[in-house]
Amino acid sequence: MQVIHSVAELRARLGAEKSIAFVPTMGNLHAGHVALVEQARGHGACVVVSIFVNPLQFGPNEDFDQYPRTLEADCQKLQGLADVVFAPSVAEMYPEQQTLFIELPPIADELCGAHRPGHFRGMATVVLKLLNLVQPQTALFGKKDYQQLAIIRQMVAQFNLPVVIVGGETVRAEDGLALSSRNQYLTETERTEAPQLHLTLQTVAGAILNGGVDFAVLEKDAEAALAKRGWRVEYVSIRSQQGLHKPQADEKRLVVLAAARLGATRLIDNLEVCL
Repeated sequence: MQVIHSVAELRARLGAEKSIAFVPTMGNLHAGHVALVEQARGHGACVVVSIFVNPLQFGPNEDFDQYPRTLEADCQKLQGLADVVFAPSVAEMYPEQQTLFIELPPIADELCGAHRPGHFRGMATVVLKLLNLVQPQTALFGKKDYQQLAIIRQMVAQFNLPVVIVGGETVRAEDGLALSSRNQYLTETERTEAPQLHLTLQTVAGAILNGGVDFAVLEKDAEAALAKRGWRVEYVSIRSQQGLHKPQADEKRLVVLAAARLGATRLIDNLEVCL
């Protein structure tokens, strides 16, 4: 496995590769990331993993400075799984101030976008740059960040990028909590409570499968149930899997999404529902 820090070296290394599978990450890797990298091997002869904490997708009051940077440990986890690790500095990724951005669809300002202004613009910018640098045939993203995945799919389709986007299933702890680098911020008591987010989504999904059609009531009840347990709820929302628009009456492929804060930690999760 080769660890590369510069764009020039990356291009030189990958120039002759004809089958590249790419997994972009912000590092601090956990079993969810590892599962994506393992899945990537089935999509390309050369597996590339990027590790880059992207400042453009963090707001002024978010955790960019505190976000865990564990490159050495990450590389140990990737031994035998990845062929190339691209770990650039901020200066390498942004050699001059980024003043050009993609104009994103309205969904980028809803759900998580309503609570993290500019987040998806920064995310889409770095993903587009990374896809341009790596030039993979396939790129893999986790479904835990469902809204991110939906926006990336739209970007790739509308800009005719020659890459297939694959969504990897969410990896969970035994108690149902979706794995996330931010889980380590939870206190012991909060970690015990955290699986309740997934349980709440399961309750909403079960109600839909049992014929529940008043989605606004289901959303409101779920938010109230979490708030009663001490969560600061940003949203619980039922959307179409395709494009994340508000579902039509005859929609068959739904997803229940949620974001809420437990103490100082912001957690997100989702659950697909197929009728």
